[in-house]
Amino acid sequence: MNISSVGVVGAGQMGNGIAHVFALAGFDVVLNDIDRGAIECALKLVETNLARQVNSGRITKKDAEAALKRISTSMTLADLGATDLIIEAATERESVKVAIFEDLVPHLGQNTILTSNTSSISITRLASRTDRPERFMGFHFMNPVPVMQLVELIRGIATDDQTYQTLKEVVERLGKTSATAEDFPAFIVNRILMPMINEAVYTLYEGVGSVSSIDSAMKLGTNHPMGPLQLADFIGLDTCLAIMNVLHDGLADTKYRPCPLLTKYVEAGWLGRKTERGFYDYREDPPEPTR
Repeated sequence: MNISSVGVVGAGQMGNGIAHVFALAGFDVVLNDIDRGAIECALKLVETNLARQVNSGRITKKDAEAALKRISTSMTLADLGATDLIIEAATERESVKVAIFEDLVPHLGQNTILTSNTSSISITRLASRTDRPERFMGFHFMNPVPVMQLVELIRGIATDDQTYQTLKEVVERLGKTSATAEDFPAFIVNRILMPMINEAVYTLYEGVGSVSSIDSAMKLGTNHPMGPLQLADFIGLDTCLAIMNVLHDGLADTKYRPCPLLTKYVEAGWLGRKTERGFYDYREDPPEPTR
């Protein structure tokens, strides 16, 4: 299947990065969101990030200008129906994703492939709510999308080989590397990463170490570029909690029980960088630990 046009649902942290890399790779992109302000912010961020790539010599100014011209926007899901590939990158809540796919279905072309950028939710279950489970896959990009090289490809139980091979080729056209994961809770990356982050929160919760000592220990002791609590803030504590809940509910193992302190931060609205407070207070320069 030839993919030339892509619809992206959600103009947030992931959606703008996905639109960026597809437009830069020569695809025509329609970026959709229910919030006009979110779309405008996404376009500004894409422009800023493209300019950063130009300044670093990774792309030319002509490449950046051409990529921006390939991105159109819409606040109506029906406008995405004519695209060859749709990537849902909305919030990590199954009810929201299901509603999006159900609204999209009546407007889709016969061969349009549907995908979700979900980091943890069952692809088989999402696919079952559409009219094309054989042309539905998990298409999980890492954050920040323009920088990270990996894309997880997750087949649902009904996904056909043509859809899988098509998306594998799309990843190659983006200049990224794919890893194939089975459709089990949180797939590969988050199945391993989130329990580590959750354990770091437990280490803080139980008073074993402070925020700064835990992050310093992991950066210097294991050569991680970012400490686990700093990384949690970057990802979003609400997203971390949602993934841990999926793991806990889906695998029924107490080792995946979300730390109560993580739940408390989310209940407080301290979600990390996007709300300026999480395990660090980003209203300070440099950011100060909150515990």
